[in-house]
Amino acid sequence: MDFFQTIIIAIVEGLSEFLPISSTGHMIIAQKLLGVESTDFVKAFTVNIQFGAILSVVVLYWKRFFKINAVPKNAFDNQKGFQKTWSVFSLKFDFYIKLFVAFIPAAIIGFLANDYIDEMLDRVDVVAVSLVLGGIFMLFIDKWFAKTTENQDITYPRAWKIGLAQCISMIPGVSRSMATIVGGMANKLSRKNAAEFSFFLAVPTMLAASGYKLLKLVNEPNGVDLLLTNLPTLLIGNLVAFVVAMAAIKFFISFLTKYGFKAFGYYRIVVGIVILIMLASGINLEIS
Repeated sequence: MDFFQTIIIAIVEGLSEFLPISSTGHMIIAQKLLGVESTDFVKAFTVNIQFGAILSVVVLYWKRFFKINAVPKNAFDNQKGFQKTWSVFSLKFDFYIKLFVAFIPAAIIGFLANDYIDEMLDRVDVVAVSLVLGGIFMLFIDKWFAKTTENQDITYPRAWKIGLAQCISMIPGVSRSMATIVGGMANKLSRKNAAEFSFFLAVPTMLAASGYKLLKLVNEPNGVDLLLTNLPTLLIGNLVAFVVAMAAIKFFISFLTKYGFKAFGYYRIVVGIVILIMLASGINLEIS
C-alpha cells in the first residue's frame, strides 16, 4: 500500500468503526476500489487499525473506562475487613469482569473460525449481501426494540447475551457495532446505553483481534521483516483511524439518540445494491 491508500482506508475505518454500517465491509470495498492486493500484511492492517479507532473510546470515556471515582468518598465507613475490600473490588472491577464475559464468545468463535473468516475478507459479494440484509433489518430495529426497562445496569446475563450477538459481526458487512447495540437493545437497554457498552466492548475485542493478527503475521516466513518494513504504514493508519473515530463517536451518539437506525439502514441498502449491480454487470471495482 502507498501513503494515499493507507490514509483513505484509515479514514474509512475511523468513520465506520462505530457506525452500524460495517467498518470491515467498507474497508474491503475501499481496498478493492483502490486496487490494493489482499496480502497477509493488508489483512493484518485492516484488522489492526481498528484498534487505533477503538482507542478513541478510551480517550473519550477515560473516567468511566478506568473507573475514576468509582468508589465514593466515605462510602464504606461502616464496613470493615473483608466486606470493605470486597465492596471496593466490586465497584472498581465489576465493569471489567462484565466486559470479559461479553468478550468470551467472540474470542472462542474467532479463534476456531479464523481461517474461514480470513477467506471471507476477500468476498465483496458477501459484504454487499450482508449490507443489504442488515440494512433491511435496521429499518425495523427502533420499533422492535423500543421497550426499555428502568434498570439500565449491565448485568452479567446482559453482558453474555451482548457478547453472543457480537459473534454475528464476524461475517464481513454485518457490523460489530450494529450487532452489539441490537444485542443490548434486545435486552431492554436504551439506544444510548447499548451504544456505549458496544464502544467499551470494542476495546478488548479489537485488542485481542489485532494482537492475534500481528502474531500470525510475524510467525509467517519473513513475517518479522514484513512487519518492520511496513511499520510506518501501520502506525500512520492507526493514528488516522484514531483521530477520525473521535469525531465519529460524538456524531453517532447524538444522531442515534435523536433519530435511531433508519438512516443507516437505507444507506446500507443503497451501498449493498450498488455493489451487487456492479458485480452482476461484470464491472471491475478497481479504479486505480
